[in-house]
Amino acid sequence: MIGQILFGVLLIASLILFFINAKKIYRNIKLGKSVNRFDRPSERLKMMLLVAFGQKKMFKRPIPALLHLFVYVGFCIINIEMLEIVIDGLFGTHRVFSFMGGFYNFLIYAFELLAFSVLLGCVIFFIRRNFLKLKRLNQAELNNWPKTDANLILTAEILLMAAFLFMNAADQKLQALGAEHYHTAGAFPVSSYLVNLLPDEVSSLILIERFCWWFHIIGVFAFLNYLPISKHLHILLAFPNTYFTRLEPKGKFDNMPSVTEEVKVMLDPSLPPPTGEASRFGVKDALDLTWKNLLDAYTCTECGRCTSSCPANITGKLLSPRKIMMDTRDRIEEIGKNIDKNGSFQDDGKALLDNYITREEIWACTSCNACVEQCPVNINPLVIIMGLRQYAVMEESQAPSSVNNMLSNLENNGAPWKYSQADRANWTNQ
Repeated sequence: MIGQILFGVLLIASLILFFINAKKIYRNIKLGKSVNRFDRPSERLKMMLLVAFGQKKMFKRPIPALLHLFVYVGFCIINIEMLEIVIDGLFGTHRVFSFMGGFYNFLIYAFELLAFSVLLGCVIFFIRRNFLKLKRLNQAELNNWPKTDANLILTAEILLMAAFLFMNAADQKLQALGAEHYHTAGAFPVSSYLVNLLPDEVSSLILIERFCWWFHIIGVFAFLNYLPISKHLHILLAFPNTYFTRLEPKGKFDNMPSVTEEVKVMLDPSLPPPTGEASRFGVKDALDLTWKNLLDAYTCTECGRCTSSCPANITGKLLSPRKIMMDTRDRIEEIGKNIDKNGSFQDDGKALLDNYITREEIWACTSCNACVEQCPVNINPLVIIMGLRQYAVMEESQAPSSVNNMLSNLENNGAPWKYSQADRANWTNQ
């Protein structure tokens, strides 16, 4: 009974804590400006099924995609067993679903194979990240916490799967010895190889089985509450993020409504005057972004596929699309803490532009959309970069000289070049 009470307390506490942290993240995302992403539901559902569930874009790089699929499928399906663990923990039963007989044996058989695939995948990922030193997994923006975060998750998953397999191995041996409470149930294709590593005494086996059981469930509770402060939040957010993907062509840029109204009135004075003034042109801080931009930031997996495909980054420029997303998330987190402390946001003298993202970064972007195309969960760093550029040009009149020259040419000549329209074809006379 003490174990059941302790389990119930841990279950309720972990769910409440997760709800509190998830609510803060939801609040932070909702701080963004409104944008309509609820149209065309059938297209959005198809997108989510293909990209999030089907991991379509992951398979542009087959080897890591296959390993990730092992971890993804294994982690999701093995957690189905959590239902049995919760019932056993609350009511003091043992393998409560074993009444299903052969089907239960099939489930445990499949769970073990999947657990081994998760274990193997995580070990390989750990080696790739820490010993093979892949460039995209060891760039400057991943120093300190991001690197530690990734290694903590991989280590935790390895330990959880190992505990699951050793728990089953001890259970299997207790069943063979006819120990009380351990009735025959399940099929154990992987943990059966671990049986000979365990002692023969029933008391020792029970201690090992119970330790692994508690380690596994407490680890799952801890992992659940670690997600909100980890890049692995994408496990949950990948699905809504892909559902709310921008469905228009990637190269299409949205005009600002306030600017569009002004231009229309200039061209046709008979039109009514603009309905209102824009509070800000472009993006200076995270609060100027839309809620979808902020959802992107929280969904970022920090995998670096965007950065490794970015032509600016490849040629040695400062821009890293991954860092853009990480900086955006860090800034909105800071704003959220400011609100928690003061009741509402109080100006802290900081902004996303300059304090987090430098001007050298935003002007290095070629707006080629390679980062958007490569992201496995449809994150769009380019929208944020273009918003920051708009603010720099339209609010501050600050841009590199080459950009200012181009804008002047557009205004004076109707084209990016310095030649007048009458002289543009002179090169044909050479």
